[in-house]
Amino acid sequence: MKSDTGKAYTPQSNGLFSRLFYLAASLLIGVLLWHAATLVFGLPAFILPGPGQVWRRFLQSLTEGQLQQHALTTLFEVLAGLLIGGLAATSLGYLLAKSALLEKLLSPYLVASQSLPVVAIAPLLIIWFGPGIFSKILICSLTVFFPILINTVVGLREVPNDLRDLMRTLKASSTQTLWKLEVPAALPIYMGGLRVGATLSVIGAVVGELVGSDRGLGFLINIGRGQYDTALVFVAIFTLVFIAVALYGLVLLIERQFLSWQSWRQNAR
Repeated sequence: MKSDTGKAYTPQSNGLFSRLFYLAASLLIGVLLWHAATLVFGLPAFILPGPGQVWRRFLQSLTEGQLQQHALTTLFEVLAGLLIGGLAATSLGYLLAKSALLEKLLSPYLVASQSLPVVAIAPLLIIWFGPGIFSKILICSLTVFFPILINTVVGLREVPNDLRDLMRTLKASSTQTLWKLEVPAALPIYMGGLRVGATLSVIGAVVGELVGSDRGLGFLINIGRGQYDTALVFVAIFTLVFIAVALYGLVLLIERQFLSWQSWRQNAR
């Protein structure tokens, strides 16, 4: 379908516009309810600051360069932790999917590691590796490791056996089987784990910063809490939410790029 200007309107563009509209409407309603709550309950600013106060504190932190400095530190920790944890989880997941013996040997340790919350072992990691960036990256990597690992194993094991038999019939090498069959077949499930890991990576970085750090958005939250500057705490929290949503959206874009063949196949049907 084309408009008078000759431009085509697609269901994807209409769907994107609809999602953006509902997102903007939802944010507006949330801000209005927040402002109404401050007026109705009359709470002091150190308990619940209004949207205007948080906005002014945001501009102040932005002007002073305080917010950018701490946000970049947290963003670096998040990206590095996601990269390292994702690579380690993908590599180990591939080995576990290929070896039942290795899975039986490592499964108890993997399950036990997930029974401990990251916030419980974060102080220990900071004692061992110090309060620097490395310990935050390590905590972040451990946070994203398990969901990506599980989705890697599940995705590889969901590859149909008849397709594996076909690759063997065609005398495909293990490398060809990996890139031509296993990776494309496992990618939808793997990307689901990566989406979860992208959001959890922010949690891991902030947990490490809250336990012990001299920079980052978690450190900024500690400053605001200590000074009863609740507006600054809100600014740091909203910045963390923005980073998490941006990472999630980036993973979605990558997923659509690599899995565009799925929508093409559905349209062909």
